[in-house]
Amino acid sequence: MKINPEIFRAYDIRGIYPEQINEEAVAAIARAFVQYLNPDEVVLGRDARLSGPKLFKAITEALTESGVNVIDIGQCTTDMFYFTVGKYHYPAGIMITGSHNPKEYNGLKLVKEGVVAISSDSGLLDIRDLAIKDQNLKAKKSGKIIQKNVLGDYLNHILSFIDISKIKPHKIVTNPNFGAAGMVLDKLAEKLPIELVKLNFEPDGNFPKGRPDPYRPETRPETSKLVKSSQADFAVCWDADADRVFFFDEKGNWIEPCYITAVLIEKMLKKYPHEKIIYDPRVTWPVLRAIRENGGIPLLNKIGHTFFKERMRKENGLFTAESSGHYYFRENFFADNGMIPFLMILEELSVRDCKLSELVRPWQKEHATSGEINFEVAEPLKKVEEIAKKYSGPLSAGAEPSKIDRTDGLSVEYSDWRFNLRPSNTEPLLRLNIEARSQKLLREKKKELVEIISN
Repeated sequence: MKINPEIFRAYDIRGIYPEQINEEAVAAIARAFVQYLNPDEVVLGRDARLSGPKLFKAITEALTESGVNVIDIGQCTTDMFYFTVGKYHYPAGIMITGSHNPKEYNGLKLVKEGVVAISSDSGLLDIRDLAIKDQNLKAKKSGKIIQKNVLGDYLNHILSFIDISKIKPHKIVTNPNFGAAGMVLDKLAEKLPIELVKLNFEPDGNFPKGRPDPYRPETRPETSKLVKSSQADFAVCWDADADRVFFFDEKGNWIEPCYITAVLIEKMLKKYPHEKIIYDPRVTWPVLRAIRENGGIPLLNKIGHTFFKERMRKENGLFTAESSGHYYFRENFFADNGMIPFLMILEELSVRDCKLSELVRPWQKEHATSGEINFEVAEPLKKVEEIAKKYSGPLSAGAEPSKIDRTDGLSVEYSDWRFNLRPSNTEPLLRLNIEARSQKLLREKKKELVEIISN
C-alpha cells in the first residue's frame, strides 16, 4: 500500500478522504505509531466527520491486532481527548479529526504520555517512514477495546478554572458549527446560570453551511444576526473539533482573538504574577502590552500547536494563545482548550458586571488589526522574499528603518504599524496579518500589501 507523504504536515496528519487519507493509510499509521512508541494502551477519539467511524474502525483493528488495548472515548472534542490522555496517565493517543477543514478532509493528531504532541520535529516523520514500510507485525495476543465515558470528569476539570459561585445569569448564542462542542455546552448549562441560544448545534459531518471554521469572515454573519435578534449578552463559536474558540459582543461585533488574549493574560497574571507568557508573531501589540503591564515575561514562538506545547513545557509557561483562536494552559497539561477561555470570559463579565464590548475596549483603543487575510499564491516562499526585499529598509529617504523578525514567516515592524506574512502549515495559502495605531493607517497599509501580494 502506498502512503501519500504529503498528508504528514508540520504538526499533524491531514488529507482528503478517501484519495489521500483512508482506512488503509490510517491502519498503517496506527501500526507505525505502535512500533515507534510501543504503548500498551492508546486513547482513540473522533470528531463528527462522516469518514470518522470508518477510520476509527480501521485504527481500532490495527491497534488491537498489534496487541494494544484501545481506550474508546467515541465522538468527542479534541480537548476531551487531550484531557483523557493527561488525566488518566495513558501512554499515547490518536484523535481522528479534520479540525476546521472542509467536510472532505480528515486527519490524525498524535500524542504520547503527558499529552506531548508529536510533530515533524519530534517523531512524526519517523512514524511516516515506518508507515510507508508497513511491516504489519501482528501480536500473539490481541488487545482489547475498553469504552470510557470521560464527560463528567472533563466538566469538573474545565470548571476548576473558575469560581462557579461568581457566575451571574447570561444569555449566550452558542455555535459549535455542527461539531462536537454541543455535548459539553448542554452539560455546562445544567451547572451554570446560563441560557443557551443554539445555532448549528447538533453534530453533522456534512457541515451543511460550509467549512466549520469561524475564523473565516463568511461564516460570521448568521451568528452576529442571532445575537442581535435574540438580545443575547454575547456569542461564542467553535470549530468542528472545538479546540478553537471565538467571541462576538452583545452588539454582534466579531472580536479579534488578540483582544480576548489580552483580557485573559491580564486575568491570569493578576493571579499568577511574574510568569512566562508565550505568544505568536501574527498580532503582537495588545498581547505584549498585556504581558508587560501585568508583570509577565513575554516569549515569542513559532506558530503551531505542537511547537507551542513544546515551548510551554520547556519554559514552564503559564499560558499562551495563538491569533487563530487556540488557547493553551499549563494546568491543562500544557494543551489547548476551547471551553476554558469561554468560562473565564464568562467569569470576568460576571465579576466586573460589564458587557463584552466594555471588557475588550481598553485593548482595542488605539489599536487596529486586519484579521487574517488569505491568498492563493503559486510560489508562497518566493512571494514572502519579494515582500521582505521591499520592506527591509526605510520606505523613503529619512524614514525609520524596519525591524525584521523571521521567527515564523516574515514579520516587519515600524513604530506605527507592522505585519506578519507566512505560508500556512495546514493549507496551500499565504496568510497576512496587519496591525496599526489607527484604522486610517491600517486601511492604507492593507491596500498597499494586498496589491503587492495579489500581483
